[in-house]
Formats: sequence, C-alpha cells, structure tokens
Amino acid sequence: MKKITIDELKERMNQSGANGTPFLFIVDFELSGGFFLENPTRQQEVLFQCTKEGNASSDGSCSHRTEEVGLIINPISFEAYKQKFDVVMEGLQQGNSFLANLTIQTPIEVSLTLPEIFFRSKSPYRLYVPGQFVCFSPERFVKIANGRISTNPMKGTISAEVENAEETILADTKETAEHYTIVDLLRNDLGMVASDICVERFRYIDRIRTSRQDILQVSSEVAGNLASDYPAHLGDIIFRMLPAGSISGAPKRSTTDILRHAESKPRGFYTGVFGYFDGKELDSAVLIRYIEEVEGQKYFRSGGGITINSDPNKEYEEVLEKIYLPFV
Repeated sequence: MKKITIDELKERMNQSGANGTPFLFIVDFELSGGFFLENPTRQQEVLFQCTKEGNASSDGSCSHRTEEVGLIINPISFEAYKQKFDVVMEGLQQGNSFLANLTIQTPIEVSLTLPEIFFRSKSPYRLYVPGQFVCFSPERFVKIANGRISTNPMKGTISAEVENAEETILADTKETAEHYTIVDLLRNDLGMVASDICVERFRYIDRIRTSRQDILQVSSEVAGNLASDYPAHLGDIIFRMLPAGSISGAPKRSTTDILRHAESKPRGFYTGVFGYFDGKELDSAVLIRYIEEVEGQKYFRSGGGITINSDPNKEYEEVLEKIYLPFV
C-alpha cells in the first residue's frame, strides 16, 4: 500500500464524498502523508472497524481464544521521562503552551502477532496496517452525519481500582482544568468548519476493561452544523481540524513545536487519525492505544496531558498505566 501526499488524500476524500463512494483514510500526526482505500470493505489487507462498520468482525480466528496473554513492558526510566517532561514544562512556563500531550515509546513483549491483537481487541475503533501497527482506540475524532459534526475529546484517566475512582477523577482540579482546555480547543476547531457549536455532554465516564486493570476515561461531546454541501468537502473539513487537539495541546502550533523538541522523533501514524465513510456518514478515531512493530520489536505508544500544575511522578505513572491490551 502506497503512502500518498496530504493534498492527494484530501482531494480523493472530497471527490469520494461528493460521489458517495465509501473510503477509508489514514493520516499521520505530522501531516506528511497517509493512506486512502476506496471501497475498503472489499479488501482484507488493511483491517478496520469503526464502531459497527468495517471489514473484520469479531469472529476472527483469534477472537475466541481465552488463554491469558502475558504483557511485559520495558519502560524508559523516570529520569529519561523527566528530561522530556522538563522540556515541556519550560515551554509552559514561558507561556508558549498551557496544555501539551507528551508521549513516549515503550518496548513491550507479547506472544500475539499484530493481527491477533486486532481480532482479540474489544474497542470501538480498531485498525491493522500490515507490517506497521495495530490500534485499538477508544477515542472518536469526529463523526459526520446528516449535516452535523460531533467530536468526543478524551482527557482524564484513572485506575478503576482506586477507591471512589469516579468521584476522585471528576473532583481533580488539574484534570478538570485540562478537560476544560481541550473542550474549549475543540469548540474552536469545530467553529472553523461548522456553526451553532454546543457542548452536548460534559465530562462523562467510560469504563475500559483491559488485560491489566479496568480504567476510567473522561470525555465530552461537542457538536455543530455543517453547510449543505459538506459531502464534497470531507477532506477539507477533516484536515482543517488536524492535528487532533486532544493529543497535541493548546495552542496547537507552538505546542507541537515544543513536543517535537521534547519527544525528539516523529510520531508517525501514532496520534494521527483514521476514518471510514460508508457513502453517507463518516466516523473517525484518534490513533491512540497503539502498538507498532519495527524490525521484530513491538512498541506501545502512550501519552498524557501536561499542564503547569503537573507532577512528573504522576504523569509518568499515567503513561505506563495506559499500556494495556484491551481484552481480559
């Protein structure tokens, strides 16, 4: 499968939207390029599921295996993480950002192949690109249907094993401030492509079952109305909002510059976006909960939001807590 330029990807999305032709798109975080598949349910090379739509059901050859799967993580040291954290904190203190989503790459050992992980995963958004990565994302980017666009930014994670976990995460002042920031950012992003923007749900809780422990995730829903000719501009709409606010920060441009310096290597497709248009509606997800394979070594990518009030010890714990397989 050949990677194409952003301009070509955008043009093909616009054309297919205007014609009502189903397609799958995948775009990287740096917006250097991506993949486009027309009528993707007719092929089995790239596997995907966007909520109920996709080309791979849960009855894959591995989906009913019940044996326990071991996951060994070999994380970077706290000291190495702290160096990255300090770069971000300097940017925050200088006023160049007020929220930045710092990510790391963690070597892991797991007995399953990437397609086996895909089939066993229990997640609303799944994607497998052969020879590259598997993703089992819980986070919608945008949904476009019947002239309306909605987004569900996810900010705030806590172990469900913590006593009074839901009350604790909702009362946490740092997490609350971070969530307000992301919701405001996404309201602005939607305002660039839609009108009558409103917050339809604020800080609702999802419980995610994993191979290590259950975790609670905090999300909100923001929505607006699109112009009547929106199907012919699906590519324009999506790319106007990229990179996704929840995995970059605010303000976007200066924050991504800080993150590029702190993380020291491109993210690639991690924290990019993928989506499926069925001919009428488009649904998409942020490429988080992501395992890539490079020369036989698997890596789990994870991250978390950093603010001026962040504690590096807690942030380090959070990025490791997000390393899991979405099945039990």
